Amino acid sequence: GMGEFKVHRVRFFNYVPSGIRCVAYHNQSNRLAVSRTDSTVEIYNLSANYFQEKFFPGHESRATEALCWAKGQRLFSAGLNGEIIEYDLQALNIKYAMDGFGGPIWSMAASPSGSQLLVGCEDGSVKLFQITSDKIQFERNFDRQKSRILSLSWHPSGTHIAAGSIDYISVFDVKSGSAIHKMLVDRQYMGVSKRKCIIWGVAFLSDGTVISVDSAGKVQFWDSATGTLVKNHLIANADVLSIAVSDQEDSFVVGTAEGTVFHFQLVSVTSSSSEQQWVRTKPFQHHTHDVRAVAHSPTALISGGTDTHLVIRPLMEKVEVKNYDAALRKITFPHRCLISCSRKRQLLLFQFAHHLELWRLGSTVATGKNGDTLPLSKDADHLLHLKTKGPENIICSCISPCGGWIAYSTASRFFLYRLNYEHDTISLQRVSKMPAFLHSALQILFSEDSAKLFVASNHGSLHIIQLLEGSFKHLHTFQPQSGTVEFMCLLAVSPDGNWLAASGTSAGVHVYNIKHLKLHCTVPAYNFPVTALAIAPNTNNLVIAHSDQQVFEYSIPDKQYTEWSRTIQKQGFHHLWLQRDTPITHISFHPKRPMHILLHDAYMFCIIDKSLSVQDSPWSLPPRGITVISLQPLLFMDLLDERTLVAVERPLADIIAQLPPPIKKKKFGT
Repeated sequence: GMGEFKVHRVRFFNYVPSGIRCVAYHNQSNRLAVSRTDSTVEIYNLSANYFQEKFFPGHESRATEALCWAKGQRLFSAGLNGEIIEYDLQALNIKYAMDGFGGPIWSMAASPSGSQLLVGCEDGSVKLFQITSDKIQFERNFDRQKSRILSLSWHPSGTHIAAGSIDYISVFDVKSGSAIHKMLVDRQYMGVSKRKCIIWGVAFLSDGTVISVDSAGKVQFWDSATGTLVKNHLIANADVLSIAVSDQEDSFVVGTAEGTVFHFQLVSVTSSSSEQQWVRTKPFQHHTHDVRAVAHSPTALISGGTDTHLVIRPLMEKVEVKNYDAALRKITFPHRCLISCSRKRQLLLFQFAHHLELWRLGSTVATGKNGDTLPLSKDADHLLHLKTKGPENIICSCISPCGGWIAYSTASRFFLYRLNYEHDTISLQRVSKMPAFLHSALQILFSEDSAKLFVASNHGSLHIIQLLEGSFKHLHTFQPQSGTVEFMCLLAVSPDGNWLAASGTSAGVHVYNIKHLKLHCTVPAYNFPVTALAIAPNTNNLVIAHSDQQVFEYSIPDKQYTEWSRTIQKQGFHHLWLQRDTPITHISFHPKRPMHILLHDAYMFCIIDKSLSVQDSPWSLPPRGITVISLQPLLFMDLLDERTLVAVERPLADIIAQLPPPIKKKKFGT
């Protein structure tokens, strides 16, 4: 049972995710791109149980304001530094950054054909770019407007565009680039004339209607042919910040500064008539702060904002199978580990965007019975604050099991430090002349004996470095299989130091023989991404968790699935296990209990006992094949020794407490 473990419940990882600035949905691939206020860009695979399968690290100078997909699953962003950026989704880096020459860029939209890109700039210009096979090419400027262009939308035919500015909306003819209408937006707000009205979003429909959302709380419908206002909805006491329309144009979603999301649907006026009108259905309050961005997939409303949550709300009438796709999703934490642990010295390394923190765990001499909270005889100790230089976010980091090394990577640099512990002081020495090819590492791992360092690069190669006292030697590089640029994002090394497993996004898991420096075998590819991997002591069984919540066990020596794994696949996991909506991010083992697999997702830690059936409910009592402890949002859990676990929790209330206060809600008529 669980009673024999002491658990260190750690709450001092002061992690706050960045707010969401933009979301962009790509229909063909069913993927969602999300950019955050620190300019990190994340890619979620909605078909793979909403797994965050890729990310591009943030950069302090970028200030991303717009994000969009174009033809051939190409992804672009633009921002207040005036640059347009294209992302390389294969090599996971930035293909190029190009100056738009119009000052800060506030808005961007790809043409319906996906072959042209429009950007709206601070200087009032709207610029048209041609998307070529490998980059973008400036084509021309449209008529310049008086003030910044905050929102853009193409007519589905590609012949006209709508541009939202301050106090007015322009409709342009794409061929000539000239403005054919200017629609002035009323500044009135609750009977008071405001200084200005900001048009935060526009949407151009096939029938020529332009829908606008603005800072005076309005959703308005315009006739673009005549430039007249057709309908006006006052929906909020605050800014309406974002709008997205379904492909069928029968439904749209807007987000407000009060954290509310409104859904509008086109419905028949009467059962007999063909006349239809837009009706606002009920408001959804899944956010506490500004909803800066919304998207509309064929089956869901997607929203994100300052409170950092990505919310996916299924439209029940559009969801075919009533399984986990029918449940509301709230994604808060990254689907990867930001914490590493030195068991030997009882240390935790916490990764933030621009610094690392090293903590020593507290200790207790008290004993107690199951469930007791014990007093600490010695408090946890903040040993080190390591700040990065430069504007780039940290991609990944790791502390060695012995506690003597820390490594981390940014997009352009790789850092390795040697730590020395004398009594109560730590000295830190940076290892110089690290090879340039190590930068942009996606994953860093040390061997159990801390003598080797494994680095997975974004180009698919795996580097092995031998660590010597304060220096290093490059031992070997495994090149990506058969010329693919399959980046490796997860690594696992066997405790005996003989095997290294690496998983990419689609090609299966490769297992390398470290002694002979050659590929040993490849675990067959599975159609859901890998979320966690680990190799068990003694047996060298590789345990693999996937985003659909399946867990496989593969014998590295025998190059085949184990008997247990084949049995599980025949029986199937309990449906409650499969319905969990956060991925398993960490797997570990008990050195003395070979039948146990320890793993966790964001809301539970569990022990799978391979000698019992996993058919029983994992939440049944008495526990059967799967024992579960539910915890506060859990960012990391591992075994420190045979009798001690460490759990790093991050209660949501602690995150909300660090956000700016939400807008005070004014009541109508006050």
